[in-house]
Amino acid sequence: MSDLETLTVDVNGFPTRIWRKGSGPKIGFLAGFGGLPRWVPFLDELAKSRTVIVPSLPGFPGGDRGHTVLDTHLDWLLAVRDLLDKAELDGTDLAGSSVGASLALEMAALWPASVTRLALIAPFGLFEEKDPPTDPWAQRGDAVAGLMCADPAIWTALKSVPEGANSVEWPIEQVRASEAAARIFWPLGNTRLEKRLGLVKAPTLLLWGAEDRIMPRSYADRFSSAIHGRTNVKVIDGAGHLAELDKPAEVAAAVLAFAA
Repeated sequence: MSDLETLTVDVNGFPTRIWRKGSGPKIGFLAGFGGLPRWVPFLDELAKSRTVIVPSLPGFPGGDRGHTVLDTHLDWLLAVRDLLDKAELDGTDLAGSSVGASLALEMAALWPASVTRLALIAPFGLFEEKDPPTDPWAQRGDAVAGLMCADPAIWTALKSVPEGANSVEWPIEQVRASEAAARIFWPLGNTRLEKRLGLVKAPTLLLWGAEDRIMPRSYADRFSSAIHGRTNVKVIDGAGHLAELDKPAEVAAAVLAFAA
């Protein structure tokens, strides 16, 4: 397995981080709520047999303040499309989690030739009034870890200040990621994505944590029935909303088997 490589590209005038590791066919990953302030075991599992490319979304860790110039949903979609082009992910397999999974679906709907296969972990983007998602922006700070992961300690460790980091800037960057997600998905994660799901032709794997406290399990079926292409649904026992953090080996194995 190759060493982790960090690249920087310009998106709308802001420096944006791209991680790259592994060898073999490329697969992109768009991170979930809160972004990725550090490399995680799930990505190492993927990198055992694939070249894993992880572009940071604008405003998320590694994405500087790029979210500040994205005022509409169309702005976000064009920025993500530009980012994937610059990450050399056009026409490849694309995985995503949570907010990143929703954006991956948008790419496959609007630019179908840009995505070969989709592997998605509990995407945002839909809203059912009788069975609403949990609003992560309305929660107390100490409740968020238990909503994101079945094991809250995993989220806490992900967001803890690493040795050598600027202890003042670090928490600002983490709050900025929540703000960026809110700019995409406010209110309640509803982007009217259901109107575009019928355009998705890429084979799609939907992964859901059995203990997801954000997106109800019923949403997996809503996505599956609306997507035009072939879909598979797999529930990951012992995992929360960000299943890739709770169960990195199991989630990666499902993604790699689907995208083989």
